[in-house]
Parts: sequence; C-alpha cells; structure tokens
Amino acid sequence: MECVLGIETSCDETAAAVVTGDLSIRSSVVESSIDQHRDVGGVVPELAGRAHVATISPVVARALGEAGLDPRRPAIAGIAVTSGPGLVGSLLVGLSFAKALALAWDVPYVGVNHLEGHLFAPRLEAPGLAWPLMTLLVSGGHSMIVYQRGPGEHEVLGETVDDAAGEAYDKVARWLGLGYPGGPVIDHLAREGVAANLPLPRGMLGEGLDLSFSGLKTAVVRATEGRDDLALADVAAAFQATLAEQLLRKLRAALAAHEVRSVALAGGVAANSALREGVASLATELGVTAHLPALAFCTDNAAMIAAAGIHRLAHGGASPLSLSARPNWDLREVA
Repeated sequence: MECVLGIETSCDETAAAVVTGDLSIRSSVVESSIDQHRDVGGVVPELAGRAHVATISPVVARALGEAGLDPRRPAIAGIAVTSGPGLVGSLLVGLSFAKALALAWDVPYVGVNHLEGHLFAPRLEAPGLAWPLMTLLVSGGHSMIVYQRGPGEHEVLGETVDDAAGEAYDKVARWLGLGYPGGPVIDHLAREGVAANLPLPRGMLGEGLDLSFSGLKTAVVRATEGRDDLALADVAAAFQATLAEQLLRKLRAALAAHEVRSVALAGGVAANSALREGVASLATELGVTAHLPALAFCTDNAAMIAAAGIHRLAHGGASPLSLSARPNWDLREVA
C-alpha cells in the first residue's frame, strides 16, 4: 500500500513518520530539543530552529529506513508537513525540507494544520472510532473542545481565551520552583497531595464552552505567596484538580449539547492522569466510547501529520510551492 511521509517541526520536536493509506504506522521517529530549553523554563525559538536544522535530515532518513524505504528515493505517494500554527522559524525548516524532497522525488506535498493533526491522532490507534466524535485538545499552546462529524469535518465549540492548559502548568511549576516542563512534575506531585488543603476558585462559570487558566495561575500565586506551611504536593493537587474540573465541566456541557458516539483526548496534556481518569469516567457515565491516546501520541509527532495529510491530499490536492509558514493558523480556517 502506498505511503505518505509526515514531517513535524512546529515547536521543539523534530519528527518524521511513514504512514500507509489505511493509517497503519510503518515508522515514527521523534527527536526532542527540550534539554536545551530547561534552564530558561520554556522553548527558545532560535534554539529550537537550530536544532531542527541539525536533526531533520537524519530524522527523516531514519524514518524512511525503519519503514523499509530507500532514503535516497523512497516509493511514497506524497509528503505531509506541518505549516502552522507554531514557531515560524521551526515551521520554515520543516516546510523548506519538505518542498525540497517533493521536488527531488517528484511527489506532491501538502501543508497540514498542526491542530488538525492532533484531531487525526486517535485514528492511528483506533481506526474504528465511531463518528461523530468530541475531542478535548489540550496542549502547551492550545486548549479547545472540537466537535467532529467526520474526517476533516470539525467545529471548534470552545477554546481558551488566554493561557492554554499546558502553559498554565509550566507557569505554576516555574512559580513553585519545580522546573520545566511543568506538566509531568505537577502530575506526579499531585498524586501525593490533598487538593482540599488549598481551596482554589473555579473558573469560567456560566461562560459557554470557552476556557481560561490565567486566573487559576494567579490564584495559585496569591494563595501560596509567603505560605511556608503549605506542602508542595497539596498545592500541585489543588491546582491540577481545579484545572481538570474546568476542562471536564466544559466537556460535559459540550457532550450534553451534541450527540456523539465517541470522545477523545488529544495533545500533550492528554498524558495527565487526572484528565485521563476524568474523561474515562465521563464516557462511561454517558455511554460513549472513550479514546485515551498512548503517551507517544499525546506529544507532537509526525504520524498524526501524515494521517491528516493523507486526507488532505485525497480531498484537497497538493499545496503549491509558494506555500508559506502560518504561525497563527486558526483551526477554524481549515476546511
């Protein structure tokens, strides 16, 4: 079966994957530059871009080799590459590399919206997941609730009006001196803490399906400033419980307003234990199928870009060589 090569360089992961037309993954390679960003507590765009330049060629070659393809001239049907949203310098590295390969190999290529890639990720693990589908997409840069009628047919029902969930984790972790990235360390600490020991205000009550986490971050700062008596584990547990409560409350409201057969988690924060448990419990309560992605498919990867690209190549055709990076590409603009 013909394959598509996927390339992802929207942030700090350089990734390449080979996926078949029936969404079987033949290879998936991810090289992260996160160690270069730990000391400053966040991704440095220039460092991320330089890392992509250094790693993209070997990462693509490895993905092709692991898929059993000739890295010099592989037998593929096309190339899918993230063209937005993301860091403009990082996006340009992947986009330029994909264009060069498309010309050298005489195959079509298509620019893919990174967020739509996350929406296609569940299909890689659960190709039989029934439509319509509700997806809670939560990452370091984006948090949204998306209703999907079918492949490529999506409607954004609500999204964050300020900080994304992952961004809030990183900012709270920085305030507490826990390092970067904040999500894994807070999740680990929260399991040992008692959320009730630090009551925090619930956000976005009666605000439709939109989300907001900036106020929660500020509430944590105000509640802990000068408080040496508070256990870090209790603070982590309170923050995580309050953030998850808002996400799950909004997801419940979305599910109540739309008849769906499945609900899925996507994005980096989909690895969070409280959120995974909450979505699984909500799905059981409502009698719908839940998809909780494997941890490898929570973070950015190129297999999801290839999956979205297969759909876009089949239904929209190839992108022109004049295509440029779109760092602020809104999912609502993808049709």
